[in-house]
Amino acid sequence: MFNLTRSLDRNADRTPHEDAVIFRGARLTHLQLLDRVNALAAAFREAGVGKGDIVALLMGNRPEFLESALAVNRVGAAFLPLNVRLAEPELEYIIRHAGAVAVVTEPAFAGPAAAVGARLATRWTVVTAGQDAGAPAGAVCYEAFLGAHRGASVSPADVGEADLHRLMYSSGTTAHPKGVPITYRNLYWKTLGHVAEFGISAADRTAMAGPMYHVGAFDLPGIGTWWVGGSLVILPRFDVPDLLATVERERPTNIWLAPAMVNAVLNAVAQSPELGRHSTASIRFITGGGEKMPVTLIERLLAAFPNARFADAYGLTETVSGDTFNDAAHTLSKIGSVGKPVVNLDVKILGPDDTPVEPGAAGEIALRGPKVVSGYWKNPEATEAAFTPDGWFRTGDIGHLDSDGYLYIDDRKKDMIVSGGENVATSEVERVLYEHEAVLEAAVVGMPDARWGEVPRAFIVAKPGHEGLTADALIAHCRMRLASFKTPKEIVFLDLLPRNPSGKVLKRQLREIDSTGAEGTGVATTGER
Repeated sequence: MFNLTRSLDRNADRTPHEDAVIFRGARLTHLQLLDRVNALAAAFREAGVGKGDIVALLMGNRPEFLESALAVNRVGAAFLPLNVRLAEPELEYIIRHAGAVAVVTEPAFAGPAAAVGARLATRWTVVTAGQDAGAPAGAVCYEAFLGAHRGASVSPADVGEADLHRLMYSSGTTAHPKGVPITYRNLYWKTLGHVAEFGISAADRTAMAGPMYHVGAFDLPGIGTWWVGGSLVILPRFDVPDLLATVERERPTNIWLAPAMVNAVLNAVAQSPELGRHSTASIRFITGGGEKMPVTLIERLLAAFPNARFADAYGLTETVSGDTFNDAAHTLSKIGSVGKPVVNLDVKILGPDDTPVEPGAAGEIALRGPKVVSGYWKNPEATEAAFTPDGWFRTGDIGHLDSDGYLYIDDRKKDMIVSGGENVATSEVERVLYEHEAVLEAAVVGMPDARWGEVPRAFIVAKPGHEGLTADALIAHCRMRLASFKTPKEIVFLDLLPRNPSGKVLKRQLREIDSTGAEGTGVATTGER
């Protein structure tokens, strides 16, 4: 009774001719989507995929991603979304660790998928979507795979709330990514929380501009909109002109935008005023999150989307994301807050020895509720470390609750710089850097210092037209706004910041950059503290 794909039958029965999926102007109705998923499910079943199996999805944004996810669930199996940016050894580790038995991919990524499969001891099926003839030998064409079973009817497999719906691998800082098993219980409580938060209905239409292999595009609210009978507008990739033209043409009601995507939209509009003439009136809410956004950026975003609520959010893969959302009444009055938790999720701030702290005091953010996973895939040690004895999930993030119960993210535990015994929140330094008119993006990490242990080091991307920005000017700017021990002791200029698919800056990569040998960077240092 818990199978997600029961909604295929419901939607096809209630609104068979309404749009379910829109992609590059092409449309699939709810009835057409049901027919294609039924055929694909029959093909998987004939190939030996069944309950308890895992099928990898290695492809960009396209309808086949959604069809495959639903077909895999329909036969009682779970799907494994893979980041298309991963190198072959990274893919191989995840596929082996997950125990996937098949992959649905596209020609651009079919070579690595087939090469990994050739080294697996288990059966391995490669199904390739798209018309490109460059698929490797032995791969099965997606349309032929599906087409051989057109007209089939596959009943949704019986699954329980504890059964696996999806397996994802977190982009954490450990040596290898950790598998996050998302059950139907986790999925539905996440979805119910978002439906209640935003009043999502069949009248809604979600634009998927981020990568579908990430919870941002797939779950905020993503699949939840389709679950209640709405439609999904899938963009092949994030491209500002295409996004704005699609919003005007297809009139989606909501979208998830990572901070870097917000930055890109607003700066593109500033550089090309004609982009700003696209109508964005249909958007009623935007979900964001991942990094603190300065008030000026939020104000510009609200001006560009005049009918939208901006819901700054907080979440993790381990919670299927979207744990807290700031409300419309406090978008600007509680700037920096990610709001309050969704229904049936509790938030607590842990101090030393896991004792709760008073409002306003910083500590580790802990979460508990039915949308939180129960552990990591085949990793009991990581599971034990991630949970308190009474079942609270340790997020590894530092934050605080104000007296009204609104959550603020202060930093990652490992991003807190301890300089001469003083704690420096990198997010605070980044906020000040963003206040400089010439700064497009900023990220701060700690660097070793013989005297103080650690000192702040900033990485900067300058706005177009401000290539003459100097490190000395930024250090002076910070010195006027921060205590001396918080002021960056080194500034490194980059063309762009490394980010993961959710838009979060990969600070572990920044820590590995050698400022003395990095090409294309400008560096200035100060010995003062």
